Amino acid sequence: MTRHLAVTSVALTLALTVAGCSGGSSGSGGAIGNGNSGSSAPKGQLQHGGTVTIAEVGASPNFVFPLTPATNTDGYNVNLTQGMWPFLVYSGDGAQSVINPQESLTTSIVYGDGDKQVTIGLKDWNWSDGQPITSRDFTFVYNLLKANASNWSGYVPGLFPDDVSKVTAPDAHTVVLDLTKAYNPSFFTDDVLSEIPLLPQHAWDKTSTTGAVGNADQTTAGAKAVYAFLQKQGGDMTTFATNPLWKVVDGPWQLSAFRTDGYYSYVPNAHYSGPDKPIVSSVVETPFTTDTAELNVLRSGTTLDVGGLPLNDVKQAGALEADGYSVASIPIPGVAGIIPNLYNAKVGPELQQLYVRQALEDLINRPQIVSKVYGGYADPGNGPVPLTATGPWASPLEKSGGPYPYNPSKAAALLTAHGWKVVPNGKTVCQSPGTGPAQCGAGITAGEPLTFELAYSSGNTATGEQEAAIQSSEAQEGITVNLKAEPFNTLIGAMGSCTAASHPAATCGWQLVDYGYDPYPLYPAGDGFFNSTGDNNSGGYASPEMDQLINATEFGSQTSAFFAYEDYTAQQLPWLWLPNQEAILVYRKNLQGVTPLNPFSGGLNPEVWYFTK
Repeated sequence: MTRHLAVTSVALTLALTVAGCSGGSSGSGGAIGNGNSGSSAPKGQLQHGGTVTIAEVGASPNFVFPLTPATNTDGYNVNLTQGMWPFLVYSGDGAQSVINPQESLTTSIVYGDGDKQVTIGLKDWNWSDGQPITSRDFTFVYNLLKANASNWSGYVPGLFPDDVSKVTAPDAHTVVLDLTKAYNPSFFTDDVLSEIPLLPQHAWDKTSTTGAVGNADQTTAGAKAVYAFLQKQGGDMTTFATNPLWKVVDGPWQLSAFRTDGYYSYVPNAHYSGPDKPIVSSVVETPFTTDTAELNVLRSGTTLDVGGLPLNDVKQAGALEADGYSVASIPIPGVAGIIPNLYNAKVGPELQQLYVRQALEDLINRPQIVSKVYGGYADPGNGPVPLTATGPWASPLEKSGGPYPYNPSKAAALLTAHGWKVVPNGKTVCQSPGTGPAQCGAGITAGEPLTFELAYSSGNTATGEQEAAIQSSEAQEGITVNLKAEPFNTLIGAMGSCTAASHPAATCGWQLVDYGYDPYPLYPAGDGFFNSTGDNNSGGYASPEMDQLINATEFGSQTSAFFAYEDYTAQQLPWLWLPNQEAILVYRKNLQGVTPLNPFSGGLNPEVWYFTK
């Protein structure tokens, strides 16, 4: 239940994972503070109204219906929709990695029957058109997903809605889920309910623009027709801001403008029932193709109120403060990595060999990337669970540096032991083909080189520097990595999921890809990434043992089970682990409420922001 995200110079608006720091300001030397106590700027008299302009770098949303198709992996869509249709469970309370009970749509979540039944109490809130939010809105979502799960980007086979045997609504504000198995309550609440929005059944349960609203979702055929209609409408970018469907919201914001170049704006939902009613009069997201262009506008001090500081430019922090901005850093709750396509027709046989992935990882100098590329503002990337954003869940193995610290000599020895002629700074080739223990492996031919193409998202200077550093370090032992930078939307549009059963040439020609990072919910169990049926398992990694270990974290609550999953994943390298750069937020000193930063929203919660006089 996750989305690919490109790392940009601005923190992303997401309902995601654990941990966090933030707030504070930098000194003249450019060291970014991470205090949680709030902005360092003097607080002034609260001013109602005003427009906040936020920079958006490198990518933009392209779908507005909150239940995006399985074929759409644009993580920026949640940036657009979450402020209008928030999830049942709101992740992050200030800088704390916990559920926020004030912002959540639930009054209570109670587990019973040995954790096989969940009773959800809904708050007595209203939709923007004045109609009450009720349990019927939940059953509407459930019915749509039950009939269309395979066409939902958040679907993981076996999980919601497959694992629900019955849904009942005893009254207008109570939903009871009977589950097919007992779940770890932390997993089900933090990872499942935190990904499900409520949708307005009274306004959306229809199959055409002119059709009447009814109860079509209560039959499978009707639910399919409603879902097809809403998804078609949700992809029409020219009508995002004008379609009456999208005017009915339960979050603090309503969309007021949207352009296909990535520009969009919000105005407050005047009928928002939640505690944090917007104080500013509008929020504008303005697009930039590169972080360099965005930084130039920040330095001009004219049009941007909130932006991001590229990590290769952290020394600019002092100058930005002198120009009237505050600067704060925030770890990103998620995991970064290079995804290998195990079923690429050309290099798939090489990447399927664990020793090849181990050699590739041994040659990634993660500490140097953290220090030299990201100026120290990045998670070390020791495995599938980040240390800086989800420290309590990091195993001793990860805390000690992970199973694959930088070690070029070990990489060379691994390759040599498996039949490769290693040519440092040249071209390493297979000289002993075959499937024996000292041979290259199945499908690898004599003289075949270790040459790969690494595609990654353009627009972020630090990311480009990281990939160049990887290219250089891999070359030390004769591994060639050719770099290919593409806009994020182009990247995700051209690269499909490739498995043993299906790897069409049209969408599986990619070899290695770095999307940026993938976000985690509060409980970083890895479902969706590394299990064989995961929606973001685009490289085709499949292991029955991995599936069992992930299941153990979902159905049980022992820390030892979580560490067993984590360490196995770190060692197996379904991805090549990379540092996950932090976000550095830059905002005007007279804009209050920005800190403490919520790591699960990237710190972007404009409903609590306000200008001071």
